[in-house]
Amino acid sequence: MSTITDVRTIGITVADQDQALAFYRDTLGFEVRLDGMAGSTRWLEVAPPSARVSLALTASSAATAQRETGIRFTVPDAAAEHTALRGRGVRVGELLRWPNVPPMFTFDDPDGNQFIVVEQPNGGTR
Repeated sequence: MSTITDVRTIGITVADQDQALAFYRDTLGFEVRLDGMAGSTRWLEVAPPSARVSLALTASSAATAQRETGIRFTVPDAAAEHTALRGRGVRVGELLRWPNVPPMFTFDDPDGNQFIVVEQPNGGTR
């Protein structure tokens, strides 16, 4: 039987941690949860202010191709968030609306990591 109880952090590969930090903190409004050194490696975690799970921004020169991360963020109003992110210069995909499916769209970080934003039913946060 496992003693695993939760998901704490998901790693995202970025080319430059300082540039990635500026995007996630200053453009998306994420908070810095951890910024320290593990030997010669910087360990940097960011997250939406109310999130339980953080993103570890891991530096690698391999951060060059667009890739679907599989990460979905929730928002109370997908259309409003789509407009807000686009207004801040974030590359956003089309706002998708299908019957019986919450509205959603994709966005890319500067390193090509692609995320999906999904409207939480009834405007909830989880």
